[in-house]
Amino acid sequence: MRGIAERLIRRWWRGDLRARGRVLDILAAPAEWAYREAVSRRNRRFDRTGGVTVPGLSVVSIGNLALGGTGKTPFSAWTARTLVQVGARVAIVSRGYGRDELLLHHRWNPDVPVTVDADRVAASLVARAQGADVVVLDDGFQHRRLARDVDVVLVAAEDPFPARVLPRGPFREPMASLARAHVVVVTRRTATSEEAKALAGRVRTLFPGVAVGRVALEPGGWHDLAGASALPPEGPTLCVAAVARPELFVVQVEAETGESSELMAFPDHHEFGLADVKAMRARARDRTVVVTEKDAVKLQPHRTALEPVRVLTQALRWEEGEVVVAGIVTAVKGP
Repeated sequence: MRGIAERLIRRWWRGDLRARGRVLDILAAPAEWAYREAVSRRNRRFDRTGGVTVPGLSVVSIGNLALGGTGKTPFSAWTARTLVQVGARVAIVSRGYGRDELLLHHRWNPDVPVTVDADRVAASLVARAQGADVVVLDDGFQHRRLARDVDVVLVAAEDPFPARVLPRGPFREPMASLARAHVVVVTRRTATSEEAKALAGRVRTLFPGVAVGRVALEPGGWHDLAGASALPPEGPTLCVAAVARPELFVVQVEAETGESSELMAFPDHHEFGLADVKAMRARARDRTVVVTEKDAVKLQPHRTALEPVRVLTQALRWEEGEVVVAGIVTAVKGP
């Protein structure tokens, strides 16, 4: 039920519900106004007082305005690797919304420790005590209690910009909050390069003091659930996804295979059980099940029951601004 509700809400936000959506807009307007005021008061307080600093520790925050699906986890991994390359002792700090993101960090950067705690200050203190001199804060833009040296905010080219704030839209803060960012990175999965470039131009015009970059989050190749390279699936597939925007994954799979694919969506961060796996296999029938990397790390124990299965990996490719953004991020390390 949660997955169905998530998809219905996103359809409302996109304007797909037409008359019903307009009724929901009216009903939710008081809640949006109250939410905006609460966010505004909180931001004014942190603007005055700042956040908590941890002596000897620099903080690079990777965040966004919208709820999920902008590429924070792969971009956090890129940031950690970039810092390691200049000699920083890096740790990733995460609230730990889902086990999948933590497993991905361990897979992508096995030598970078991940500290998990809803209290980001406490997690950063632990990271510092364990020897880190820089932490990468995964999903940190709204968590202002921990002071940061660099704020990187991701904006998806597939999203309307600007969008309404919760509950009438996907933004957790108004667009104007981008003024406090140091870097805005426009990401794209199914949007065109031209669409992403246009959005980057709008951000530059509206926020001239903010550095802007662009990255494509694109298919990186086919693997099996064990992580080994594999041949692409043949024929129609069943896409299984427990991510924020599963429809974008389906578009990528169909573009890679040239075949149709049915979507079987679960709530974001869903923990798969044996009953889920049996339902996937039954629905797929003789088709190959295709999953995201994020879901593959949780489905490995069920590999035998799920076969045939393929994982479409994800690659982060810079289209603009890599040198500038890397310079801003690594400057926290010092000379």
